[in-house]
Amino acid sequence: MEREKAVPARVIAQSRGIWCVAGDFGRCSAEAAGKLRLAAEEGADWPAVGDWVAAELQDQGGAAMIREVLPRRSQFVRKMAGRKIAEQVIAANVDTALLVSALDGDFNPRRIERYLVQCWESGAKPVIILNKADACARLEEKVDEIEKVRRGVPACTVSAKTGQGFEELLGYLGRGQTLVLLGSSGVGKSTIVNRLLERDLQEVAEVRESDSRGRHTTTVRQLFPLPGGALLMDTPG
Repeated sequence: MEREKAVPARVIAQSRGIWCVAGDFGRCSAEAAGKLRLAAEEGADWPAVGDWVAAELQDQGGAAMIREVLPRRSQFVRKMAGRKIAEQVIAANVDTALLVSALDGDFNPRRIERYLVQCWESGAKPVIILNKADACARLEEKVDEIEKVRRGVPACTVSAKTGQGFEELLGYLGRGQTLVLLGSSGVGKSTIVNRLLERDLQEVAEVRESDSRGRHTTTVRQLFPLPGGALLMDTPG
């Protein structure tokens, strides 16, 4: 009976046990139903951004109730340390993963290799984004290093600060596609989001000159609709 009242919706934001879902009804906040919450506490997955769910809307408004998470066609997971190693789904139903690496002091081809493995395991297609080209004095040398590890994966050299290379990047952001940005703190993910959104929506943090690392500025996972019709998600990291 509960399933009969439910309507299809997509999770577009998540923060601390509260979700935002969208569908033909518009958008509203949502909570996990009791059975779903109990299953998650026993080891099943919580709803993740990008999930399609069965949501029951409330007659008097207020938060919807997420009754069921529908089968995923791809998912990105993060290992969680604790009494035992567990996995947390951080993004679901992703078509393309944009793997961001900065071309400054935090440049690390081995990290890109690890992201590539994670991406292939997820079921999404990878695209490598080499950001901060405007601040790189050894650009050709670093691009050559990526050539050795990318295994035929497309790579774009960009500057989120100046817009350099973004025309090429836009070619990977097809209408109706769901994309996720992956990369360590300080590589410029939030600046890339703002450039693609054509407005300043994500907070941007200063990067320490000593090690080219930044503090985390993304605390809420959220799907952003881009002007060209794609959906983009930033991730903490």
